[in-house]
Amino acid sequence: MCHPARMRALTAAQRLSDLARLRRVRDRIDREYAQPLNVEALARGANMSAGHLSRQFRLAYGESPYAYLMTRRIERATALLRRGDLSVTEVCFAVGCSSLGTFSTRFTELVGMPPSAYQRREAGAAGAGAGMPSCVTKQVTRPVRNREAPGAEPQLA
Repeated sequence: MCHPARMRALTAAQRLSDLARLRRVRDRIDREYAQPLNVEALARGANMSAGHLSRQFRLAYGESPYAYLMTRRIERATALLRRGDLSVTEVCFAVGCSSLGTFSTRFTELVGMPPSAYQRREAGAAGAGAGMPSCVTKQVTRPVRNREAPGAEPQLA
């Protein structure tokens, strides 16, 4: 039987190991957001079960791996839509989404308007915002979950 202090040390070591693996998963999502990624593939790459990865990722980062992936994709999509040289469908596929409907729904949830409306608004604002540094534009237009948006009503689960 293990001594309680040794068990705590093992548990702490395991937590650190899990956090390192979770960071690698998050970094992989950041790098490969446009690739076909799913929780099973991410879990295999981290030598974890899909369920364990999902639970631990949510504990560490406050959202599921899928939600994190979609946020990265929508963040990149906003930049592509601001450029204005691609259609909404082209942007959808460029960021790794395979369904225009799912992309549009998720975009609307995170940005607060459909991608086509966002693109029109940004095209109209391009003249008004000319000369604004891209780092400022990126921060101001960063996707925010509706529940995090100012004035958002709390959602009952």
